[in-house]
Amino acid sequence: MLIANPIYDVVFKYLMEDAKVAKLMISSIIGEDIENLSFLPQEFIAEIEKSEGAKISKRKQIRMDPLTVYRLDFSANIKTADGYKKVIIELQKAKFPADIMRFRKYLGEQFSNKDNFQKVKVGSRFRKTGLPIISIYFLGHKLDYTKSSAIKVSRQYIDLMTNKIIETKESFIESLTLDSFVIQIPYLTDKRRNDLEILLSVFDQRNNVDKDHHILNVMESEFPEKYRPIIRKLQKAVEDNEVRKKMNMEDGIIDELEDLERTIDELEQEYETVKQENKTVKHENEIVKHENDLVKQKLGTVEKENETVKQENE
Repeated sequence: MLIANPIYDVVFKYLMEDAKVAKLMISSIIGEDIENLSFLPQEFIAEIEKSEGAKISKRKQIRMDPLTVYRLDFSANIKTADGYKKVIIELQKAKFPADIMRFRKYLGEQFSNKDNFQKVKVGSRFRKTGLPIISIYFLGHKLDYTKSSAIKVSRQYIDLMTNKIIETKESFIESLTLDSFVIQIPYLTDKRRNDLEILLSVFDQRNNVDKDHHILNVMESEFPEKYRPIIRKLQKAVEDNEVRKKMNMEDGIIDELEDLERTIDELEQEYETVKQENKTVKHENEIVKHENDLVKQKLGTVEKENETVKQENE
């Protein structure tokens, strides 16, 4: 079966705007039973059509431009053994390692959003607390050391006096900390050890069948019935001319961004080289100055000795 490559923002958006698909995808990643999922008011970062014809040429623009990060925000009710909990789910997809600072910015926006709160009953009173936040990151690049394709970063409450795990959850702590999930797309392999690996195989770039990597080839029979809506949605994207057009546009923009990133890296390396050379010159100048001072001291000593000799001869 031929499917559109979901590593492209326009395809990823096409996929995740389907509420049923988004719920299935997110639920599978976080390993929680999502009762209902709704989109939060949001800006679609990296909408390619807004960037058509735009020329990005200055260093300041490349550092501030959000085109390399795509972001979706959801509100979800998750079913637990104790009932239901409401959470904010922030899903972000990035192309470059430098996007980490944008992740921090977006998380800060979620924590400071006055609408992301709930009222909880403590004793006989209700208290306003922040909604727990779950972050999911799809990375088109590799982390520095970890080669796992899917990573869960979960929190534990630990009593430091006894080193025992505290099972109860506190709204104060839940409001200020978060669980995260990181998907490293370059490390997806042909292994299919569990359902999650089967699901994430739709991002496996080795399945590409065209020179532009726009189309992937997957076997529908390898996917459990519950995941069929995802691959069928991606199959429809292949037939959507508007999606194909925007994939081509995205290629052009990303190529330009990559060229600019390389130029910036080269300029920064040159700057560091010049900076180091200047430090070396400064150090050498200090050595020369010190040697000159020593010479002056010696000359002063010689002059004093000559003056003494002159006085003795007189």
